[in-house]
Amino acid sequence: MCNLYALTKGQQALRELAAALALGPVSDRLGNLPVLEGIYPDGEAPIIGLARGERPGPTLSLARWGMPSPAFALEGKSVDRGITNIRNTASPHWRRWLGPSYRCLVPFTAFAEHVKTAAGFQPLWFAPQGDDPLACFAGIATRWTGVRKKAEGEVTLTLFGFLTCDPNADVAPHHPKAMPVILTEPNEMHAWLTADWAEAKALQRPLADGALRLL
Repeated sequence: MCNLYALTKGQQALRELAAALALGPVSDRLGNLPVLEGIYPDGEAPIIGLARGERPGPTLSLARWGMPSPAFALEGKSVDRGITNIRNTASPHWRRWLGPSYRCLVPFTAFAEHVKTAAGFQPLWFAPQGDDPLACFAGIATRWTGVRKKAEGEVTLTLFGFLTCDPNADVAPHHPKAMPVILTEPNEMHAWLTADWAEAKALQRPLADGALRLL
């Protein structure tokens, strides 16, 4: 599972990506976004959602990585550390968040899969082809109230996670279980934010072979 990624493009690049979706004026709620060379589970990171109502359009905001866990995973626990990757979208736990109002884009420049080496498990980084790539994971997000850390106590947060699928030929030799669902074209990103699930679910597929490079 992908539990580490990076976003090294500046904030203006995210605004331009959101504007290219042609979904209305872009609202930027990120504040002063730093370079994020390593984003880990429960870390805060940018997402792009689609605001509705009086001022519809793409919204850039911060959320914490890790969707609410299923009830069975929380039995006997007082803390919900969250689920970062979503594979089984037929599960009742995930179906509630598959509509357009919960879908989001998770911008990234590279992601890591941990592979076994002689020195133990080490991150192996992948990035989209190109000199200065910026792509998005197909994500979902929701507001949640609960305890993520005992020291923090009960909090109300926006949480996100992203979908996974079978690996393509670039990832499979190193990590045969799964890879993130990656969207690289504005029309794909537009569909992920707006289409009915019957159409959007077709985007839960591996990226084309050869579309990723090892860093």
